[in-house]
Amino acid sequence: MHVKKTLLSCCLLSAFSSLAATSLSSNDPLTPYQWHLQNVGQPGFTASPGVQGEDLNLQNTDLSGIRGAGVTVTVIDSGVELSHPDLWRNIAPGSLNLLTGSAQPHDHSGHGTAVAGIIAAEADNNFGGRGVAPEANIVGFNYLDAQSMTAWLQSHGAPLNGTASSRVYNQSYSGKPAMFINVDGEQSLSLQLKEQVMRDVSLNSNNGLGALFVKSAGNAFNQYDTVIGDTVFQVLPYENQQQFNNAGLPFHNANLSADNGSFWNLIVSAYNADGQLSSYSSVGANVFLTAPGGESAGQQAGIVTTDLSGCDNGFHTFFGPTDIALQASGLDQNCDATAAMFGTSAAAASLSGAIALVMSANPQLDARTVKHILATTARKLDPDNSGVNLSFTDRNGNNSSYNAIPGWQQNAAGYNFHYFYGLGAVNVDAAVQQALQTTTALPALQVTDWRNSDTELTIPDADIEGVTGSMQVNDNLTIEAVQLKLSVKHPRLRDLAVELISPSGTRSVLLSPRTGLVNVGSDTMHNAVLLSQHFYGEAAAGQWQIRVLDTDKGSSQTLVYSQQHGWLSMNDSNNSTDGLLLSWSLRVYGH
Repeated sequence: MHVKKTLLSCCLLSAFSSLAATSLSSNDPLTPYQWHLQNVGQPGFTASPGVQGEDLNLQNTDLSGIRGAGVTVTVIDSGVELSHPDLWRNIAPGSLNLLTGSAQPHDHSGHGTAVAGIIAAEADNNFGGRGVAPEANIVGFNYLDAQSMTAWLQSHGAPLNGTASSRVYNQSYSGKPAMFINVDGEQSLSLQLKEQVMRDVSLNSNNGLGALFVKSAGNAFNQYDTVIGDTVFQVLPYENQQQFNNAGLPFHNANLSADNGSFWNLIVSAYNADGQLSSYSSVGANVFLTAPGGESAGQQAGIVTTDLSGCDNGFHTFFGPTDIALQASGLDQNCDATAAMFGTSAAAASLSGAIALVMSANPQLDARTVKHILATTARKLDPDNSGVNLSFTDRNGNNSSYNAIPGWQQNAAGYNFHYFYGLGAVNVDAAVQQALQTTTALPALQVTDWRNSDTELTIPDADIEGVTGSMQVNDNLTIEAVQLKLSVKHPRLRDLAVELISPSGTRSVLLSPRTGLVNVGSDTMHNAVLLSQHFYGEAAAGQWQIRVLDTDKGSSQTLVYSQQHGWLSMNDSNNSTDGLLLSWSLRVYGH
């Protein structure tokens, strides 16, 4: 059997190499509008066309017949309309309604059905559009309706004899807390259990081939909603008497959600049809890749995908103007599709579909090797993006400039990376071609113990120099990811920037300044974990450095709003008191 699979891979590679990237093959009426599959500058039912070539780059893969067959993707979402005419042939056994226990995870919003369609809507059936991996299988859970620990375990592959036949778990959701979670506190027991389950499924499911967990970075670049106590608040920046003014910096960090700092989750940001960061996309050092997410209705092209059947359901009830244009085209008279899907939810689904294609191209590859292939073949998106420089007045009244978000950098192992885009945009054709040529797996995963420094260091107020600490790591590993655990005492945490510098000199900004942290009841951040993908492929051994600096005398503010309390101003007074870096620890994942 191994010989037959090897010969098949050789034959596919030969055919793949001889193909020219032409129009995407499909007789589905909406596929020409699916710019994320093939971007030729089409408007996608909006007035603004995209930029040719800014897509998943999967034409050769599709023409070679690699379409995700044999790969099951679990959609952990609002549910899935299993009987949808563009999905039902690709539905695999195992779906579950986590509220009722039935096999019908009813979708009341349309979100999960749209996600499932991006991944695996059927192709060449003269209906609707198609998915990234139109022959992959789908299993659905309505986890967003039943967010208990039991529901999480059931939907994420525990126990292994349950849904763990899935090779990909798509999580198109992301929490948006106002403060980092203490990962060593009492509330962390659920995090520890989740870590154990994801590790087990990632490494040991599917007869040792494992699985990949894909997760949205979040849609909170400019503002976010969060729960403080029992109240939902809208949180936004305020500077120079302007709401939403955050000096061009992201207001919410994708690392703020504790499970987004897990090594086992592949965090994905979103880009639009112009090949630039989507206006809403959360970002951070934990972003592994970026993928198509589009823009909201009326701004630019969204993602054309499946919707709840019927014109009174799903996206048609929320984004009517965009879908009116779709209905006026006469291509979707029964309202089974939408042109208004957007978000890092769509980006996660795009990446999940791409992973299914790579796994189906070479079914012998384990999940970590597939992840490595995605990293090594990612393309540099938006190459001229220079990042963000922050100007501020320091404690002595001098003007200072801080490179808060660098432009594209290249680490010592030759990998390009960016705070917005991780290691780059997923590149399906390149990844599939490499998968077809790959015959060996990555060495076994090794995880170091936490290396800890408890020496307290003073963080001077509004000082470009900040404070620097160092730590020796002796483990001779090739890095797959690095986690930083951090405890800081500071009255205005949103003033802070946190950098980690590798022994090779690579600088990763793990926390950019002006992040919308809200000091609620405490000025101490205890044992927060931040993940960085920026050191991928580098050597772990050597002297590591942390740098923490305060970038504000107090001119910026954070506004919070609720119907119950009205507008409240947070972090609105200057802090002249120096902060403290109480402790920091490092943990390396690698081989």
